[in-house]
Amino acid sequence: MPGIGVLANVATVLVGTAIGLAFGRFITERFRQIAFYALGLSTFSIGAMMVVGGLIKADAAGSKYAVLVLVGSLVIGGLLGEAIGVEAALERFGHWLRSVAVRIPFLKAAAGENEHQMVEGFVVTSLLFCVGTMTILGSLQDGMGHPEILYLKALLDGVASIALASALGIGVGFSIVPIIVVQGGIALGANALQPFLTIGVISAMSMVGGTLILAIGLDLMGIKRLPVGNLMPAVIVAGVLGAFFM
Repeated sequence: MPGIGVLANVATVLVGTAIGLAFGRFITERFRQIAFYALGLSTFSIGAMMVVGGLIKADAAGSKYAVLVLVGSLVIGGLLGEAIGVEAALERFGHWLRSVAVRIPFLKAAAGENEHQMVEGFVVTSLLFCVGTMTILGSLQDGMGHPEILYLKALLDGVASIALASALGIGVGFSIVPIIVVQGGIALGANALQPFLTIGVISAMSMVGGTLILAIGLDLMGIKRLPVGNLMPAVIVAGVLGAFFM
């Protein structure tokens, strides 16, 4: 059934978040801090692998403009995101989700602990779970009745959700909203989108997405907080530029 992979991904994130919240109550601040560093390093490594993987695929395809596409996408996308105010919109949405969660009895305690942390958890995991080659290819395949890639992604995201929720809280669970929108949208439009998602387009989007995940890693490690939300349009710009230059 088309879309079953998306549902599996949503389910594993929710289960992973629940497990992470249960364990997170027993973690002291000292251990929570080392967990942040570990998550930051892991996230940074994932982003680096995505960037390198995208460059390798672009090189194999004979593209000479991969670096220019990467830089151009980030600059143009960043300017667009700043003009639109993507990060502020994400944060407002995160605050709205929290206001809803505190009215639900079994979510009230977890949602009310730390507002900033909850919003950060939502933004970080939304980017982490919705940007990348597995998201695009897996959702396309799922839309055509082959959910195997998304099953693997669901397993990976579920395990990551345990660690992330133990450190960042219930905001991790709310990342299912963008998962449903992004992955579900691609799956529903799989037949129409497939001709446009060439190797060059996917490579470009993977490079830029990996760079944004690198930035998330820097934030989790406490090195530098970048406006990653405002850079999100760069992924779409990368797809457009990748279609013409890669």
